[in-house]
Amino acid sequence: MATEAKVEVPTAAPTQSWVLPVLLTWIAPGSGYFFLKSPVRGALMGGASLLMFLLGLLMRGAFFEAQTGDLLTTVIYCGGFVCNLATGGLYFLAKAFNYNAPDVAGHVVDYGTKFLVGAGLINVLAMVDVFEIATGRKR
Repeated sequence: MATEAKVEVPTAAPTQSWVLPVLLTWIAPGSGYFFLKSPVRGALMGGASLLMFLLGLLMRGAFFEAQTGDLLTTVIYCGGFVCNLATGGLYFLAKAFNYNAPDVAGHVVDYGTKFLVGAGLINVLAMVDVFEIATGRKR
């Protein structure tokens, strides 16, 4: 005798439950947490992303522009551009005010560029965290 085993197929979370918090987090870092009633996390993640972005601007870091060429150039420049876009509203606000870093060599400018990329990466982590909270995978 064979018994039938029930296999549960995981269902996708409804899109309206997680799209808005993730979009809010992208536009204004940390705001998705406030929407999900987690203000401490929102303040920490939003503050970290904002602080890194401001430090990058104060160090006169440059924004990446998407460039292609050899593999390494494509990875660095396109990846950096995506990370700059991941800061969302901060990036678009800086571009709206015509922020343009001077083309000078130096360690401080390089660190500023890395801080701008790091701010985007922190915001990506925040968006993933907000997604997991909104879908119920995490508390």
